[in-house]
Amino acid sequence: MGGKNKQRTKGNVRPSSSGRAAEVLAREGGVIPGFVGFGSTLSSELSYVPAVHGAEDIDNLVDADFRLVLRKLSKRDVVTRLKAVQDFGSMCQERDAEDVKGVLPYWPRIYCKISVDHDRRIREATQQAFEQLVLKVRRSLAPFLKSLMGHWILSQCDTYTPAASAACQAFQAAFSPAKQPEALSFCKDEILNVFQDILLKETAETLSDPQSVTAEEREAKYVRMLTSSLLGVKRLLSLLTQNDREALEERLAHLVNSGKFWKYSKHKTPQVRGAFFEMVCALCEFTPGLVQAETARLCPAVLLSIDDTDPVVLPPVWEAVLHVVSTIPDCWTHVNAKKGFLPKLWALLKEGGKGLAKALHPNLMPLLSKLPQQVTEPNLDFYTTFFNTFIQGLSSERAVTSPSESAVIVKSFVECLRYCMLHSTEEEHDQGKIRTMLISQQLLPLLEKSLRNPSLQNGPLFLLVTETLISWERRAGLHNDCEANDGKDVFQRLLADFWEDLGLLCVRHVDNEDADPQALEGVATLLQVMRYPERVNKKLVQKKKSVRMCSSKPEDDEKPGVEGDGAVQAVSELVNEKAFGSLQTQHFEDVVCQLAQLCLVHVNEKKSERHLVFLSLLLRSFHTTRVFTTLVEVDEKIKDNQERDEAIMKNPAMQFLLEWVVMWLAEKERRDTEHLVEMVFSSLYCCSRQETTRILNHITTMGLQWGIILQIIQRACTDSETLKSCRDWLKGSVLGERLLALTEELCVVGSGSHGPTSSTSSHSWKLISLVLSQNHNNESLIGEVYMEKILEKLHATLSEAKGLSDAGNMEPLISFICDVASTFFSSVQDCLLLLSAEELLLTVFQLTAQDQAHTHLSDSLLDKLKKVCVAGVQSLVQCSKDEILEGGFLHSAAVWVAKQLLTVSLDIKGLQVLVVAVQNLVETIISVCDPTFPILSQFFSLLTPSQTEWTKMRQALPPQWIKNPLLSSRHRGVIEKSSIDIWKFKMSNKLPAHLCACALLGRVAQIAAFRPCDQKEAECPSALSNLKYTVSELLYALQWCKELNYSPAVVSAYHNLLTDWGLSEGLHSQAPMKVLLETLYSRSVTDGGLWSLILENYISTNNLAASKSAAVRKLYGSADSLFPVSPSKLSTLQVLCPTMKREDREALVALATAGLVNWQENNDVYGCLAVLMCCLKANTEVEEEVVQAILATVMEWRNSKEDWFLFSSDLSTATTEQLNLTVEMMRFLSWLVAYSPTLLGATQWDFLLCSMLAWLETTSENVRSLWNPWVQLFVCENATLIVKLNQFFASPSSDVLEKLPSELTNEWADFFVEGIFNLLLPLPISITEAFTEPDDPVFPLAVLQSVGVALTYVPVLQLNNNSLPPRFIADQKTNLPEPLQTLLNTFCPLLLFKARPLQITVYHLLEKVMPDLPKCDGEGDNNKSDDDRDEPCLSPPASLMALISTCEELCDNILATVQVGEFAVVQPLSVEYSCIMGYLLAWKLLLTFFKSSPSHLRAHYAQYLKKSCSLNKLLLHLFKLMPENPIYPSQGTETRENKTFFTESLRLAVDRSDGFEWELPHLACSVYYSTVQDLPAMVRLWWNSQEKRVSAAVEKFTIKYVSPVLSAQEISSVHTSTQMFDSMTVKARSAAREVIATYSVDDIFIELVIQLPQNYPLGSIAVESGRRVGVAVQQWRNWMLQLSTYLTHQNGSIMEGLALWKNNVDKRFEGIEDCMICFSVIHGSNYSLPKKACRTCKKKFHSACLYKWFTSSNKSTCPLCRETFF
Repeated sequence: MGGKNKQRTKGNVRPSSSGRAAEVLAREGGVIPGFVGFGSTLSSELSYVPAVHGAEDIDNLVDADFRLVLRKLSKRDVVTRLKAVQDFGSMCQERDAEDVKGVLPYWPRIYCKISVDHDRRIREATQQAFEQLVLKVRRSLAPFLKSLMGHWILSQCDTYTPAASAACQAFQAAFSPAKQPEALSFCKDEILNVFQDILLKETAETLSDPQSVTAEEREAKYVRMLTSSLLGVKRLLSLLTQNDREALEERLAHLVNSGKFWKYSKHKTPQVRGAFFEMVCALCEFTPGLVQAETARLCPAVLLSIDDTDPVVLPPVWEAVLHVVSTIPDCWTHVNAKKGFLPKLWALLKEGGKGLAKALHPNLMPLLSKLPQQVTEPNLDFYTTFFNTFIQGLSSERAVTSPSESAVIVKSFVECLRYCMLHSTEEEHDQGKIRTMLISQQLLPLLEKSLRNPSLQNGPLFLLVTETLISWERRAGLHNDCEANDGKDVFQRLLADFWEDLGLLCVRHVDNEDADPQALEGVATLLQVMRYPERVNKKLVQKKKSVRMCSSKPEDDEKPGVEGDGAVQAVSELVNEKAFGSLQTQHFEDVVCQLAQLCLVHVNEKKSERHLVFLSLLLRSFHTTRVFTTLVEVDEKIKDNQERDEAIMKNPAMQFLLEWVVMWLAEKERRDTEHLVEMVFSSLYCCSRQETTRILNHITTMGLQWGIILQIIQRACTDSETLKSCRDWLKGSVLGERLLALTEELCVVGSGSHGPTSSTSSHSWKLISLVLSQNHNNESLIGEVYMEKILEKLHATLSEAKGLSDAGNMEPLISFICDVASTFFSSVQDCLLLLSAEELLLTVFQLTAQDQAHTHLSDSLLDKLKKVCVAGVQSLVQCSKDEILEGGFLHSAAVWVAKQLLTVSLDIKGLQVLVVAVQNLVETIISVCDPTFPILSQFFSLLTPSQTEWTKMRQALPPQWIKNPLLSSRHRGVIEKSSIDIWKFKMSNKLPAHLCACALLGRVAQIAAFRPCDQKEAECPSALSNLKYTVSELLYALQWCKELNYSPAVVSAYHNLLTDWGLSEGLHSQAPMKVLLETLYSRSVTDGGLWSLILENYISTNNLAASKSAAVRKLYGSADSLFPVSPSKLSTLQVLCPTMKREDREALVALATAGLVNWQENNDVYGCLAVLMCCLKANTEVEEEVVQAILATVMEWRNSKEDWFLFSSDLSTATTEQLNLTVEMMRFLSWLVAYSPTLLGATQWDFLLCSMLAWLETTSENVRSLWNPWVQLFVCENATLIVKLNQFFASPSSDVLEKLPSELTNEWADFFVEGIFNLLLPLPISITEAFTEPDDPVFPLAVLQSVGVALTYVPVLQLNNNSLPPRFIADQKTNLPEPLQTLLNTFCPLLLFKARPLQITVYHLLEKVMPDLPKCDGEGDNNKSDDDRDEPCLSPPASLMALISTCEELCDNILATVQVGEFAVVQPLSVEYSCIMGYLLAWKLLLTFFKSSPSHLRAHYAQYLKKSCSLNKLLLHLFKLMPENPIYPSQGTETRENKTFFTESLRLAVDRSDGFEWELPHLACSVYYSTVQDLPAMVRLWWNSQEKRVSAAVEKFTIKYVSPVLSAQEISSVHTSTQMFDSMTVKARSAAREVIATYSVDDIFIELVIQLPQNYPLGSIAVESGRRVGVAVQQWRNWMLQLSTYLTHQNGSIMEGLALWKNNVDKRFEGIEDCMICFSVIHGSNYSLPKKACRTCKKKFHSACLYKWFTSSNKSTCPLCRETFF
């Protein structure tokens, strides 16, 4: 609206300014107009908001931030205003008081406006901001109070409660309660002015601007202002003092005299009507004189509005009614009560208050007390109608559905009835009729109605009636604490009549054969409440407003009236007296006896069960001698045999019990006996302790159902008094023997029919559980003798179940026993002091510690057993915390667990179950036991095997672990008898005992180590004894698993289990480092083997070589201590050698050299040579003379001990010691080649090379002996020696060459290389033929890896001229020479062999020959004429394509369930992994072959791939194998985001040992990158043919990860290209991804710009026009189209496409005409020239173009002249 850059009106040269406008108004009018409808005047009297002059000057006086906020407050946008108000409040809180005071002069007019804003959020925020301003300025607000107070009080009555609350809070912050009347008195006139103006003058249009505010908002604001004003008057009157109220009466009279004011009583809005009546209440209360003058209008307005049932209006209306009838004595003269008031009242009552009973009915009795005689005449009719409508209201919909509404109506009914009864106590006939009507026509019908209505029964009716009767009894003088009064006789007759009628009512419902059970229950409830009113829920008693009752006593003879505070004490209170003390009348007991007699008659004659239940309910409350006497007198037949029944006849309760109740209990068909049991105990209240015992023993021996005995015991335990009276029976032998017999019966194991499946058995088990678990004052419920016998029986039953193989029928029995035992253990203190209880607990523990496959227990039952065990152990440990007693539960459990570990073969599940059971046991002990108690340590010691047992378990471990460290040169070991059966051995699914013991003890030690300890670590040693041995054995188990490479599956599962338990790193942190180190060293020196590897791992893991070098050196003292070398010492020395000091290693070298030089006198040549190699490997410096002496010694062995070298030997018969010695010699020779080649002379080189070849020949002869790990080590070390030699001769330095023998290099190249690889090349084939199953434990994978590394050094010439046995395939089309074809046919199938080293080896071998293969295809596919088909195609090597075809089917099956774009996770080194690896390697070879092919052959190969659809399948597979986010797993985090599998080259190493999970994804990414780089046209064609979902996923992935790398490489290849063109130059722009080609011949100049797309190579390359000179437009377009076609459809780089295009242009300039079909000289696919000419028009065409023309047009005519082409 006020934009400064908008076009202004002509002549208006200055921007608009509200400030300047205000100045103009002030100058011209002299005053700024009033604000928001408030009048402004020039008189001395202040207006509501003072006029403000000089707005610009004002702005200068206010702080700049405040000025900005105040301006925002006048904006129209609601959010802006709200934010401004909030900011204003924050600034008031944060700024200095002086800054805030500067705003005060301008705050009133702003406050008066925004405090009545349309938006309630702004109103609330305004009050909150006002509070902050008040708190800051305090007294400085005083001068502005009169301007503020009117709207402030208005805001305190805001209809939006949060805003009103905030205004009240601000008001309280400004004025204390004592100061508030004073402040209001000061401003009362101004406040009333505001209210009067709103109520009498304002309208919806004047309060809001009609142009900017909608009609709905205007009306809403007007209604809100009216409501607030009416409530504001009330609030003002309530806060002012009486003097101020009187001073305001004149001005209030002006308001009340207005006709508009009285119209608000009929306003259409409920809020306004409600506020009006609230104001009327205030006027009546605070200015009664004022309302007396307006009674003519006030009384009809109030009394005739009682039918206004709006929830907002009704409460204030009725409050106003009470005020009017109390304040205005002659109010009924202005209203016709009979026609106007009462009909509306009856209608309200009939409808139950229309859902507003809580607000309406409490006012009825006060109203009743104020109704004059002329309104209620005739009284009988009036009261009859009044109470009838009351009762009708109880049937209203709202009262029926809402218990609270019904309760309010009932309470009001009884209050009104009592009021009427108290005012009708005269002897007059009319009042007698009223009393009779109230009892017979109102109260009793209501009670009868309630008997069938549960809602009324559960309400306060019965209690209120009881209170009424008690009140009447007091007035009748039946209570001792009451004095007689004048109406005594009246109330006595009243009570007699009531009880007579009530008795008839009850008899009518009870004396009926088909009595309603609901009514019977209602009668019982009524009588019970009357008997014990104090037991009724106190929540039913609520205090309501009521009228104080008039009494006949002189001191109480007051006029009824409403209490001043409106809260009068209730009429009645709950009485609290002894039995029959509540109701003293004799009539009450007469009614009960009469009903009891009727019930017994019906039960005896009609067998009525419902009457029996009712009798039980009666006796529960009325168990008195009179009642029982009455019951006994009913049947006169039981009179004989008085001698036997003499004791019984003296006690009617006992007589009734034995003659009636026991008979009912014994009835067989009876199911529900709870009420009979209750009747038994009702009778026992009148019996002595001896009589009680006699009766209960009699019942026990009657053979009743066990459910009844259970109910009797449960009832006896409900309270201490009952339990005390029944103690003799519970402890007695009668009950004990019966329970023991019951237990034996339940525990019988037999067929399903005898199993505890029935409900009877359920009661029986519940009974056993109850008597075992229930105790009182730490005393058992039954005799301890019987308790122990029961436990013994339960234990025997569980033990029997434990031994069964099928526990199907036992499960319910075990479940019941679990419930019993759980309750017993958790409830009875010191229960485990019983031996039978400990035996029971042990059996439960054994069941939980065995696999479910053995115990056949369900999961739910097992959980029960575990809970029982926990409860029992907790109770046990609490009883005996000091030590474990022999024969006790913990001792027996530990011995049993140890036996399980040593003797039972456990599988993973069995071990897990056992460990979890022991873990729960230990955790329970820890949770209860104090850390200082030795119980946990004793338990751990009992679990731990002895050293002898540990040794036996270690020896029982399979020895296959030695293979891995042996072949990785980490261990030098021997085995006495190495047979193939040992290495073929496959573990079962059972775990060795050693592993089980380690897992269990490790878990226990781990849990025990986590106990809280307040001391430092050094001062808090582990409570577990001999923990170092447990930790050592756990480390042994972990190392054993590691050396087996966590294979087979059972070992892997075991290790995963330890990992889940946090034991995969061992528990070495729990044992002192020094102690554990010494333990491991001593075992390594003594036993060697795996202990040495554990020692090595422990030293490296904890970095002890650097941090604790002294402690490590202290282990061995000096080097001499390790000599003479034994196998165990050698293993230890190999581990410690890298950590030794130089002096120690040199001493070892000296000792070893002396032993070698004097080998004739030394029996341990191998040990000395091994020690020497350990030191050399640790980079120990050795003098040249020593090396030469050792080499001379080895060469001497060649002459005198040739059998040591195993040349041409049968290695299957060689011992491990012989093989070890030969291996050490190989290692020594390898070290010489790598570190001291110049020390060797010609003789030494001949010895070395010839030995190497001889060993290789021995290897070739002993392939079938490779099952032996030591033979594998022999081959691996020889292959390592070959690798060292190849590395040495590949790039020797000039200094080294000078020192070598002169002919050595030539001999190596001419003789030894050929000899090595002629023997080495067939070796993988021989191995795979001898060992066909790669998953076989004896498969020599390490040999394939070592040989594979050696084969990577084979020369290409050796491969091309290999001497492999010829291998050809029938019908195989090939142009390759026989050696190459044999090589491919031999090695290609091995790409699928499940051995990764072999696959990678074969790939490297074939990759070397791939670039040479295209040469064998010559000029391509020329064996058929051009006319025969579309385009010539040529197959890549057949062996490779056959392999790819096989792999495609396998990959289709593997990846069938994976969608394109999803990442298929393949388990490393699995069968699927090998299959996909072979497939991708084959394609990598094919792409290498394709890239090495010339352009014309590449087109033929591409056509073949297109026809076979192989590439399409590859691409689909690749997008299932490439990860969604191919981030390279880099070591550094700073470059992680920039490295992907596309930016980092793939290194396919034969000897790779880790990272296999990323190898396949990286290989897939590498293949995809090569594919889009070498076959871009085919990839583009495939992408365009895919469905939308696939193409979108491919494009998104390619754009993000591939295109940037590939585009950069293409541009870079243009930059770095060495290809030169005549008459054409090529340049590249990296930033723009452009290549610019400039072609110039003579006067012709052409410039083309090639733009790579963002999704290159999926999208087409754009060819744009640059400069051109001397070329026709049509020719120019043809050439651009040709280049675009070449770049789009040829499979090659941009440079190759440009070269093809240049040749085409060159041919054009040479005079060769274009093909008139493709308009190109050179064909885009097969690069041929137009040769086929039409005999008519002589034009020449490409044969491929003609073929397409003929097939697409279905004609054989010339495309140009349309003549027949022949």
